[in-house]
Amino acid sequence: MTDVATTVAAPPSTWEQYRVELTAYCYRMLGSAADAEDAVQDTMVRAWRAFDQFEGRSSVRSWLYRIATNVCLTMLDGRQRRARPMDFGPAGTAEGPLGPPLPEATWLTPIPDARVLPAVADPADLAVSRESVRLAFVAALQHLPARQRAVLILREVLQWKASEVAELLDTSVASVNSALQRARATLAEHQLEPTEPVDAIDDEHRELVARYAEAFERYDVAALVALLHEDATLSMPPFDLWLRGPEQIQQWWIGCGAGCAGSRLVPLQANGLPAFGQYRPDPDGGYAAWAIQVLEISGGRITGCNSYLDTEVLFPMFGLTLRLDADGTPVPDPAIGPVAEPAAGSTA
Repeated sequence: MTDVATTVAAPPSTWEQYRVELTAYCYRMLGSAADAEDAVQDTMVRAWRAFDQFEGRSSVRSWLYRIATNVCLTMLDGRQRRARPMDFGPAGTAEGPLGPPLPEATWLTPIPDARVLPAVADPADLAVSRESVRLAFVAALQHLPARQRAVLILREVLQWKASEVAELLDTSVASVNSALQRARATLAEHQLEPTEPVDAIDDEHRELVARYAEAFERYDVAALVALLHEDATLSMPPFDLWLRGPEQIQQWWIGCGAGCAGSRLVPLQANGLPAFGQYRPDPDGGYAAWAIQVLEISGGRITGCNSYLDTEVLFPMFGLTLRLDADGTPVPDPAIGPVAEPAAGSTA
């Protein structure tokens, strides 16, 4: 474990430096951006209340991880795992039915990069951080029992020693190694691989994303389909319907999804992946928040189009207002606060 933090000399006023990495850890554990932030806030409050009892036998960073782990284990007690639509059954068809929306607690939710990725980091370290918060990685982790999940994250993502994890979990090194072995076996049994590398963000990657945004705002379905991998998927939480393959996705876009024509996209980054805030035309004028889109990319093609429709929760989290005016300018909402600035090249 790389831990350059000081021990007992580090007062609560310095703990903010750990918020991003703690949020990333809790997000991997919980699969929910909102739950992760609640867990980190609870961790900070508990640590502040107990600071006078901290004896400095470990670093403040390790101590905070210990508290955060206990908070997450308590939150996970008795809960069903969060999932993606693809976890619920086979792909559907573009004809539907869409079915009823499922409760928020059902779904793995996206999280803004700024909440979980360091602002300044070595490129290699940043690549590992991006990989470990991507949707497929976090979804795979949700198949593990909570303590195995913690062990896998601490050992294989954060690179803690088995002895350090054993101390954090109040268990033995043998138990930690056994839990790690069982976690790996569970993922292998489900044909899940949380450490599969993702494509690097390069000029070709950015060009593909730009072409997607341009085609989507023109609603040129043929151009969009040309960007898809042959096994591409489309999903729309809170609905469990999902589609596989360019043909089905094309039929959806020109059929049930045709209301997206004329949308505006605001570029974002979520889960180490390219993302957009999508606003659909509003019959009353301007544009209304519709979805946070998160794209998955591999081999120079889009492999996943994930649209998360819980706008009232997700748009404020990404710093987006719930409306744009007719020329695409964000309409301020005092309840949300400052809005995100569209990235260069956005038409939103």
